[in-house]
Amino acid sequence: MSIVPSTSPSPGSARSGGPPSDEAPQPTVPAASPSRWAPLRPLVLRLHFYAGVLVAPFLLVAATTGLLYACSFQAEKLVYAHELTVPVGSTELPISEQVAAARKAHPEGTVSAIRPAPEADATTRVLLSGVKGVGADHTLAVFVDPYTGKVRGALEQYGSTGALPLRTWIDELHRDLHLGDTGRLYSEFAASWLWVIAGGGLVLWFSRRRTLRKVRGTSGRRRTLGLHGSVGVWAAAGFVFLSATGLTWSTYAGANIDELRTSLGQATPSVSAAASGGEHAGHDMASMTGGGAEHGVGLDKVLAAARAEGLGNPIEIVPPADANSAYVVRQVQRSWPEKQDSVAVDPATGEVTDVLRFADYPVLAKLTRWGIDLHTGILFGIVNQLALALLALSLILLILWGYRMWWQRGRGSSFGRPIPRGAWAEVPPYLLVPAMAVIAVVGYFVPLLGIPLAAFLAVDIALGEVAHRRGQRTYGSRGGVK
Repeated sequence: MSIVPSTSPSPGSARSGGPPSDEAPQPTVPAASPSRWAPLRPLVLRLHFYAGVLVAPFLLVAATTGLLYACSFQAEKLVYAHELTVPVGSTELPISEQVAAARKAHPEGTVSAIRPAPEADATTRVLLSGVKGVGADHTLAVFVDPYTGKVRGALEQYGSTGALPLRTWIDELHRDLHLGDTGRLYSEFAASWLWVIAGGGLVLWFSRRRTLRKVRGTSGRRRTLGLHGSVGVWAAAGFVFLSATGLTWSTYAGANIDELRTSLGQATPSVSAAASGGEHAGHDMASMTGGGAEHGVGLDKVLAAARAEGLGNPIEIVPPADANSAYVVRQVQRSWPEKQDSVAVDPATGEVTDVLRFADYPVLAKLTRWGIDLHTGILFGIVNQLALALLALSLILLILWGYRMWWQRGRGSSFGRPIPRGAWAEVPPYLLVPAMAVIAVVGYFVPLLGIPLAAFLAVDIALGEVAHRRGQRTYGSRGGVK
């Protein structure tokens, strides 16, 4: 993979019609016969160059913050060890008593969910929403010792993975630079172009003769190019994966993907939270204290009903939203093997009214879930996080090497000249027309790829027209005047 182009024609070679200077064959290497795809290479080179130069700063930010995020899981365990872990006791208190202890220490807000201790040395989390000073999309997590009922602290929490302040801050930095919805456009823009740059780099690298790809025995720009291309080839598949999965929950492309999945009947299902009805559907709701979690039969019987359906740790209990709703108990393990089963429990009777198994999810819903969890470093735990860190570090190095090659092409005194326009005119119609059709369709579904590409083409055409009117020549990749 190559962030900036591996080759570019020098002014002299363009005018003479010869190959670019760093593409010149060595005396002992026979010239390769051109393939039917050869006319596409200059076009890919030009796209790859400008995409790399213009998008690379955004990718550098995404890679750097992504590297920090990959490390944040282990850092979180160290920083918040007191809140997350407890000495192992002999007998756990009923979940209702643990929640009561949390509410005694923190009566503010309302109980939005309870996560019983998933392991013997872990705390129970009681999640409170509507707490003053806590964001609307965040909760206050109260950590309770499941053996003694002692509250060990309270921290702000975000998302279904239970991110605490350190990981939340890094996550938001990676996702939107702490700029909200507007900032999310940066990450979607980077994800929209990463796969294009990676794919273009692969085409350029494998279209070079094998003897020109080596690193050993080279120096200067050739060595930088060899390092750049070799690392990029190994990392390209990971970049394409990160790009595709990152787009699944982006603002615009993500909405298009959700719409497509829904139209195909592949949307992520959810358990029905409607209570069974009847005169006792809302029993004891009026007697509840404001913001409590005990509805009807209570948390202990609800938890027992969920356990009877096979829901093992880690789980989350969500109290009924109103008098006509049921408890929802769902598994929240996102590491392999995933546990995503969920049940609804009637608050009046304690009976399970609906069951949803992860095994019954549509194929695309499963793939989306696995893809997101792999992208965020959860699916395979620390191995997953190490792989993401290596990918992020690879991308950082590729970007730096790419800019270094551009500088070296300028003989170390300035950046080299950009790739000349006109390469598209040499592409035969039987390749150009289908390629443009594919680009148009992809650009429609991925607007932060399509719109910038259209803008670039418009500016490029306008500059070409201005140059034409001034009588200036524009040289294509083979030296022809355009």
